[in-house]
Amino acid sequence: MKIYKDDNVFAKILRNEIPCKKVYEDDLVLCFHDINPEAKIHLLIIPKIKCVDFSDFISCATPLQVSLFFTTIKKIAEDILNLKESGYKLKTNNGKNAGQEVFHFHVHLTSN
Repeated sequence: MKIYKDDNVFAKILRNEIPCKKVYEDDLVLCFHDINPEAKIHLLIIPKIKCVDFSDFISCATPLQVSLFFTTIKKIAEDILNLKESGYKLKTNNGKNAGQEVFHFHVHLTSN
């Protein structure tokens, strides 16, 4: 069993303890600019539920929450940012050995 730690930076952002440059927010999802961008567009998209990584998200979230999360990512990329034609990349790291640094599930959306 994975243990979620409430002191991670994304939990603090969700509690408005740390500011972020928001792109999109609803009841389930928060999307904001990465503070260390690796591309012209580099956003972080996080669910508002306590989950450590992708595997934990799939286990903890309801099927509807999982569907809405990924549908919202598409909406952000294609409807808000207009990246459907030019393209974009989605990336998530699942676990320390995969390079995950913040242990709150998140997706990187990048595009040049």
